[in-house]
Amino acid sequence: MRCPYRLLFSFLLFLRITGVVSAQTPPKREFRAVWIATVDNIDWPSVRGLSSDNQRAEFINLLDQHQRAGINAVVVQIRAAADAFYAKGSEPWSFWLTGQQGRAPEPFYDPLEFMIREAHDRGMEFHAWFNLDRATFSKLSSVTPDHISNLRPEWMLHYGGRKLFNLGLPEVRNYVTGVVTNIIRNYDVDGIHFDDYFYPYGIAGQVVRDEVTFKTYGNGMNRDNWRRENVNQLIRQLHDSIQTIKPYVKFGVSPFGVWKNRSQDPDGSETTGGLTSYFDLYADTRKWIREGWIDYIAPQVYFSTDFQKVPYRLLVDWWVKNGFNRHLYIGQGAFRINRSTPRDRAWNDPNEMSTQLIYNRQFSQIHGSIFFSSKSLTANLNGVRDTLLTNFYRYPALIPPMPWKDPEPPLSPKDLKATPTPEGVELFWQEPAPAPDGDKAQYYVVYRFDRKDKISMDDPTHIVAICVGEHTTRFIDRTAEPDKRYVYAVSSFDRLHNESVPIQVHVRVPEQ
Repeated sequence: MRCPYRLLFSFLLFLRITGVVSAQTPPKREFRAVWIATVDNIDWPSVRGLSSDNQRAEFINLLDQHQRAGINAVVVQIRAAADAFYAKGSEPWSFWLTGQQGRAPEPFYDPLEFMIREAHDRGMEFHAWFNLDRATFSKLSSVTPDHISNLRPEWMLHYGGRKLFNLGLPEVRNYVTGVVTNIIRNYDVDGIHFDDYFYPYGIAGQVVRDEVTFKTYGNGMNRDNWRRENVNQLIRQLHDSIQTIKPYVKFGVSPFGVWKNRSQDPDGSETTGGLTSYFDLYADTRKWIREGWIDYIAPQVYFSTDFQKVPYRLLVDWWVKNGFNRHLYIGQGAFRINRSTPRDRAWNDPNEMSTQLIYNRQFSQIHGSIFFSSKSLTANLNGVRDTLLTNFYRYPALIPPMPWKDPEPPLSPKDLKATPTPEGVELFWQEPAPAPDGDKAQYYVVYRFDRKDKISMDDPTHIVAICVGEHTTRFIDRTAEPDKRYVYAVSSFDRLHNESVPIQVHVRVPEQ
C-alpha cells in the first residue's frame, strides 16, 4: 500500500507559490465523487469488446485523472440492464463489456474485483451502482437464453420498447434483493447505490400494464400508492439485508431532483417542474431518508441557477431542510455544461458549476457532490476539471463519517518518530490495536505544521499525506525545507472514516 496524496501536496505547494489558490479554505470533510456509467459505454469501457488489458488500462487512467482532480469516491455502474460487470453472480456478462451478452472477458478477469482494488489502492471509496428496473435496454437488445427476461417472462412489464421488472411482485423484489446481497457478500464494496429508475419515466400514449398484479396485491390501496409502497418495501428490504450482512456498507439513492412541488404538497419544494419522483416515478424519496432506510441521498439537481421552473438554489434549499440527519450529496449536472437550452441558458456560462459549488458550501447539511459523469470531467468541459483541481478540490478531503453506522473512532497510532534524511523527513509509527468495537485502522493521515502555525487538525491545508492500508506505517516528506522546525501529527482512520486522537512529534530539519 502507499500514500496516494503525497505527490498532490507537492503540486499544492506550487499553487501556493504561484498564487493560484484562493484564500478560502475548503472543508476537511467532503464526499467528492463521480459517476462512471457503463450503459451504452458512456464512460467505461470506451467501446465494447476491448481486450482485458485495454479495459483495465482505461479504468486505471480514469481513476488517476479523477484522483488528481481531488475525487475521493467513484460510483460505478455494475448492473445496467439485468447484466453484470462482475464474475460472481447469476446474471450474464454485459454486452457493453465484451460486445456479446454472456461472453466473459478474454483473458478472463473479474472487472468488479479489479476496480474495487484499484480504487482502494488510491484511497477512494467504491460504490456499486445498480439499475433496478431495466431488464433490457431496447427492443433490439439480444439477450442470452438464461437471461432473467427469458427465464421469468411473467416478471416483465413491456414499456417503451424495453422489458422492465414488475416491482409489484414480491418475488421480483426478492430477486433484486438477492442480486444486491450477492455483491455485498462477495465483494469489498463501500456502498450500494441506486439511480432514479424505479417505475419508468412516462412516455406519451403508453401505459404500464400492471393491473393484474395490482388486483392480486393491491391490498385496498389505490394504484399510485400501491406502486409507491412496492418501492418502499424494496428499499426497506435492502436496508435490512445490508444491516444483517455487512452493516458498514453504505446504502444510497440518487433520485430525480424534485420530490414534490409545493403546489402539490405544502412539504414540497418551491418549484414548478412538470415531473416529480413521488408522482411520476412512484419514489417517495423523502420518506426513505426520514425513516433512515438509506444512509445518503444524492438528488440529481441537473438544473442551472437561472432555470425558472426548478432553480438550482431553491431545490438545494429544500433538500438541505429535508436531509433528516443523513448525508446529502448533490448530484451535479456536469454533462449539461455547454448544452444550454432556450429555457435553461446558464449552462454555457463557464462560471455556472463554480456558482453551484460555492452555493453548496454554504450549508453544513451538504456533505459533498457527485458529478455526472466521468467523461464530463475528463473532457474538462468549460474548464470544470481545472476548476476542481486548482480551486474547490485543491486540497484533499476526507470522507465524512456516519455516526449512526459507527460512532467509535479507532485507537491512535503509537510511537511516532521523525528522522531527517537526505530524502526528506522520514516518519515511522506503529499501527494501533483494534478499537473496542473491533475496527482496525484502515488508513492514516499525516499533518505538518510550521513552528508558528496553530495546531489544528480541522485545516486540510496541513495534510501532507493520506497513507492507505493498516500496515502502511512509514512516510517520507520530501517537501520539508532545510533549517526549519516542524510539528508532524498522525491520526488513524477506520473504514467509516472516524478519526483517532492524533499523536505528534517535533523535528528540526538541518541546514544543507
